[in-house]
Amino acid sequence: MFPLAEKDKPIARLLFSTGTCPRCIFRFCSVDFHAPYKLPYKDLIRELENFLKTESDDLTLEATKPPLKKIRLQDGEAQIDNQSQNGGEMTTIVKDENMILEKSYLNACNICLGILQEFCEKKFIKKVCQKVESAGYEFTNLVFSVSFPPQLSVREHAAWLLVKQEMGKQGLSLGRDDIVQLKEAYKWITHPLFSEELGVPVDGKSLFEVSVIFAHRETDEDCHFLSISCPDCFKPAKNKQSVFTRMAVLKALDKIKEEDFRKKFPCPPNSPKGFCSAVEIECAHGAVFVAGRYNKYSRNLPQTPWIIDGERKLESSVEELISNQLLTVFKAESFNFSSSGREDVDVRTLGNGRPFAVELVNPRRVQFTSQDIKELQQKINISSDKIQVRDLQLVTREAIGRMKEGEEVKTKTYSALVWTDKAIRKKDVGFLDDLKDLQINQKTPLRVLHRRPLAVRTRIIHTMETHYIDEHHFRLHLKTQAGTYIKEFVHGDFGRTKPNIGSLMNGTADILELDVESVDVDWPPALND
Repeated sequence: MFPLAEKDKPIARLLFSTGTCPRCIFRFCSVDFHAPYKLPYKDLIRELENFLKTESDDLTLEATKPPLKKIRLQDGEAQIDNQSQNGGEMTTIVKDENMILEKSYLNACNICLGILQEFCEKKFIKKVCQKVESAGYEFTNLVFSVSFPPQLSVREHAAWLLVKQEMGKQGLSLGRDDIVQLKEAYKWITHPLFSEELGVPVDGKSLFEVSVIFAHRETDEDCHFLSISCPDCFKPAKNKQSVFTRMAVLKALDKIKEEDFRKKFPCPPNSPKGFCSAVEIECAHGAVFVAGRYNKYSRNLPQTPWIIDGERKLESSVEELISNQLLTVFKAESFNFSSSGREDVDVRTLGNGRPFAVELVNPRRVQFTSQDIKELQQKINISSDKIQVRDLQLVTREAIGRMKEGEEVKTKTYSALVWTDKAIRKKDVGFLDDLKDLQINQKTPLRVLHRRPLAVRTRIIHTMETHYIDEHHFRLHLKTQAGTYIKEFVHGDFGRTKPNIGSLMNGTADILELDVESVDVDWPPALND
């Protein structure tokens, strides 16, 4: 059933005669149900023709040789009170009906610039879907996003002023919100076609996005007059190529007075010579997150790539040994590695390991079973004897927050091999076992001052346990507040950490080896491997 009613005919004829497509006419007549928009464009033209030529009061059919159908108002001339580009009045010329229909089919709409014409057809949908399928992504649903040229908002505003003026003559009104949004209408038409072609639902919450960017170079300057009338609405932004963004244009349209707009821009907007073009069709998948715990058994392996002044110091890192394997399997573009704290290059991480998470950016493979992940973990562990991972699993972005919490509020357990300058006996170190919740003040260590701000941090040494080895060595087991610099607590860092093991023993102490024995963060959940 055709969606327009008798009351819509004056507006439909007005817009149609100025070069507006049927779907945009529906939008301006506030047609808010989907079915009419989905009809093939040729059928819409035919239906609109039948709708307009049944107007018995305003429309007269006249036979000529060769026979032509002419639209003629009763007084023989249609006057449309609107402003031309230079502010003068414009007169709509009575046109041959067949010519109007042919023009409406072959020419781009003066409002949507063809968006609701050929870009809603199955041919274009198939083109987009071919791009999607060739990109090689795994997906079970998708979100379809479009970016329209900002000048469409200017043209829609001009058409709205025209229609509002015409409706005002009839004692009616049309608010901006009464017009169906272009993106809404486009979505109604295209989403079912995408679902049919790709065999998956279009879901606004999907991590897989198909985006199309439209442009229309011919009318790019439609917006430029707004920057003169409303200069404060257009401010350069670092991440924007042009100041004429959709939001800036809409802001200016809200601000400019109607009479000023009419003087600067034609109402109705002029018909373009050509259609919009789809300048970009892109696919992207939202990041996927993999978490686990790692053990580091090497004292010559940094956590992250060690590069100084552009020169790489060591050939690999914990980050690369884990993430490069994930990058390959997930077919991702890049990764971001994070962990609950970090150890120095010469420090081992033992026990249950240190929690870590890897963000895999724009992965093409995302469907994994628990067995797949288990095999991936084995692959990582086989690839190197310097690290091992456990509890590897897929997690959400939100869950990673639990890991980051542990960096400052949880406790960590260490084992240090300590050297003393003076000879010691077992009883000389035993007193350390009795110290509980020792408060220390640590000025930013010299060795990290180049990357950490200068500050004094208060930390707690919860417990210490000593094991005497010989007269110059003992092993010290510590449980500390997260964020404690253990090496500096032992040797004092030239007095920047107070108290320290050396000062407590009234001598000089240094650390020869350090191991992280546990990171007390209950994340990610342990798995039964």
